[in-house]
Amino acid sequence: MTNPTDAPAPIYADPSRVPWEGIIMLVLIGVLLVIVGFAIRLNPLIVVTVAGIVTALLGGMNPAQILDSFGTGFASSRSVTIFVAVLPVVGIIEFFGLQEQAKVLIGRLAKLTAGRVLIGYLAVRQITAAVGLTSIGGHAQTVRPLVFPMAEGAALRRYGHVPEKISEKIKGHSAGADNVGVFFGEDVFVAVGSILLITTFVDTTYHLHLEPLQLALWAIPTAIAAFLIHGFRLLRLDKQLDKEYREFELTAQKETAGEAK
Repeated sequence: MTNPTDAPAPIYADPSRVPWEGIIMLVLIGVLLVIVGFAIRLNPLIVVTVAGIVTALLGGMNPAQILDSFGTGFASSRSVTIFVAVLPVVGIIEFFGLQEQAKVLIGRLAKLTAGRVLIGYLAVRQITAAVGLTSIGGHAQTVRPLVFPMAEGAALRRYGHVPEKISEKIKGHSAGADNVGVFFGEDVFVAVGSILLITTFVDTTYHLHLEPLQLALWAIPTAIAAFLIHGFRLLRLDKQLDKEYREFELTAQKETAGEAK
């Protein structure tokens, strides 16, 4: 008697009858791996690489095809690895005291706060991205060596001492200002990759004719709204830091009083 499990796999003469839904659901496991990896704070590079390999295997690719895809993607996106050349430069300027000088400079400006410094950077980042200058800013080359020390210097002048919790919050908002600025600013530039991708996809899929200039013009209201909303969040940041610093001072006073007893 023939074992039912030994039956040959069904051959689909009509490609439209292939159960693509099941394949797509399996491939989405890669997205779940990315979410879980980021949630438990694993190395982002490892998380994305593993998720990509798992997704490719579930999609039916063999190891040789996966390796070829990685090589092709790396060769066609060499600009992504520009940080390899930037990091030594950042290390050199940090070694010679760029962060300290930025803190001293901001400390001399009495009216500047951490939130106001970040609003200024948000405006500069968004305007420069809107004219295509997306590479002049970034986490490695601008936020870490310059923007974050300036915002921290403003907080240091305001409080006299910056606890680690407040410092980490300023660091996160510094990176967030860069993300929001470049994300919503670059779409205003007609020759950016995202605009060209949208027009190509819509033209080939829906047989419509979209001009990059049309998308760029419609991106302007979105960019303005993003600046206003995130700018308001950065203005509120100063009040949040004031509240957290007061709580830190109260906790420190209670601990000192307890040790005195």
